[in-house]
Amino acid sequence: MVPQNLCQLCKCLFLSKLKVNSVNVAGLARRIHSSSQKLSDSESQEQTVQKCESEELPQNTENSDSGRLHIPVMLEEVVNCLSPQPGQCFLDMTFGAGGHTAALLERARDITVYALDRDPTAHSMAQQLAAAYPNQLQPLLGRFSQSEALLISSGVEPGTLDGVLLDAGCSSMQLDTPERGFSLQKDGPLDMRMDHDRCPGMATAADVVNALDRRALAAVLRAYGEERHARRIASAIVQARSIYPITSTRQLASIVAGAFPASALYARKDLLQRPVHVATKTFQGLRIFVNDELHELLIGLKTAEKFLRPGGRLVALSFHSLEDRIIKRFLHGIDITEKHNLGSKQKIRQALKNASKGEDTQGSPCGKSNSKWISIHKKVLTPQAKDIQTNPRGRSAKLRAAIKL
Repeated sequence: MVPQNLCQLCKCLFLSKLKVNSVNVAGLARRIHSSSQKLSDSESQEQTVQKCESEELPQNTENSDSGRLHIPVMLEEVVNCLSPQPGQCFLDMTFGAGGHTAALLERARDITVYALDRDPTAHSMAQQLAAAYPNQLQPLLGRFSQSEALLISSGVEPGTLDGVLLDAGCSSMQLDTPERGFSLQKDGPLDMRMDHDRCPGMATAADVVNALDRRALAAVLRAYGEERHARRIASAIVQARSIYPITSTRQLASIVAGAFPASALYARKDLLQRPVHVATKTFQGLRIFVNDELHELLIGLKTAEKFLRPGGRLVALSFHSLEDRIIKRFLHGIDITEKHNLGSKQKIRQALKNASKGEDTQGSPCGKSNSKWISIHKKVLTPQAKDIQTNPRGRSAKLRAAIKL
């Protein structure tokens, strides 16, 4: 069982910092990461796993495209927005399986790509691709928050990059590997760390669900998973862990499913009107919290701005509203921590109107006084029907591209 002092520490850290739907919430994850421990082995764990495995979950069509290599999302749109030219230098902040990077290297000759990823598996794939493009591809292992130091150590000066690609979210490789603990359809240890074992002191999803109290768990699921039944799910988790520690993905999925009537198990639908398991948002919320994804995203955007030259291009892909909201506000120069309301939309409209007229928006309460970007497209881009058919997992992608002023 989790030590009592760990539970109290996690509770105090969480409740003292939690601000729902604010990027500042992500900072708390780092506090828990530095103080949590691995769950101790329990004699009842084997019995628990056997019990949960006997409760078969219906197969979700969400993973009908699993088992394949990661397919780069909106590949053509990304390359066209970055518009690589011979001799230019780019940064791919989320290398993944290298689909976007490979396309850039093939589109223009003599370009240089710095390939960043926090996942050691992706970093190994980048090293393999680098062998095919000597002196053109340089793999970097680290998070967005480490990218500035990694770039400087690689000889890249601020204000020199021609383009940056930032592809938020997790990859199919992570979802399709049970040992990583991302997928609720594939039983494995409840891990969810994108860094895997590279940061052993980092809290796992199991640490979170076994340490936080009901109120804190509900806040995590509501803020990061946008789960409207967060309290019900948190109560079910707390009740289940009082009997046995929660250590596997199948356990957690079964616990969440048990909090709802059987008819509600796949009542939710995705954008393609396919059934989605009721625990999907719970897994999303835990993953975002464990990996400090929203805070890392904001730092990544700031790093991209710092290292891009004037006229350089930023392409950002997001996969849910929390990510897209941060990217949109950043590009329009709106305070990220400002409460989301209609006033934000009004500010964007007014800022765009003022910019088109060439007016000075400095000091205007409705202007984007600190914006340093001009959008390449008037509206956000989404995948085409043919792309969704080929890669259903990319159905919710949103692409925003801008040029640094």
